[in-house]
Amino acid sequence: LATPWRWRITSLVAHVHQTGLNALPIVALLTFLVGAVVAFLGATILDDFGATIYTVNLVAFSFLREFGVLLAAILLAGRTASAFTAQLGSMKANEEIDALRTFGLSPVELLVIPRVLAMVVSLPILTFVGMISGIVGGSLVCVVALDISVPQILNILETKVRVVHLLVGLGKAPIFAFVIAVIGCLEGFKASGSAQSVGEHTTSAVVQSIFMVILLDSIAAIFFMEMGW
Repeated sequence: LATPWRWRITSLVAHVHQTGLNALPIVALLTFLVGAVVAFLGATILDDFGATIYTVNLVAFSFLREFGVLLAAILLAGRTASAFTAQLGSMKANEEIDALRTFGLSPVELLVIPRVLAMVVSLPILTFVGMISGIVGGSLVCVVALDISVPQILNILETKVRVVHLLVGLGKAPIFAFVIAVIGCLEGFKASGSAQSVGEHTTSAVVQSIFMVILLDSIAAIFFMEMGW
């Protein structure tokens, strides 16, 4: 941060495009479908109590606090962490990283930092898109299957859903992004020269990233519950 002239802006923008923009359609589609499924399940249970109107609250709370950031992070763990590991592992196998060190360049500064910063920028945006898509999917089910009007849905979202739920979900995104990117790059540097090693570390990066995302989300859920947020 103290030496902005050393920032790799071109590399950063390219990785934001790769990790964020290219992942936008799949994140939006997946969260839209999961939102519809959550609304169907919620309506099935709440119908027994004559409280189907609260399906809107269920979908909004679940996506703002958990599903939006969790689904986006898991998708990026499978899509981007594996790509980072494969890219860096292949570079290590081809001795390109050793060549950078020979020229007196830092592989971390050139290869790792742009990827980590790109993930930290991309995941909050994808999380917000996931939240909106999930709520839209759930709302569509409410309109079609439960005869809840769009003005009713908007009124519930405005009066019953607090902004703190949105902030809780978005606040977790940069932390998840940092962990996913670091694990992906670390596993790439661990790979040896063989194709088998690159494949094993790519698999390891995906598994570790998903595990850490779910673990951190569980810890965050307990923390926020104790804090009353």
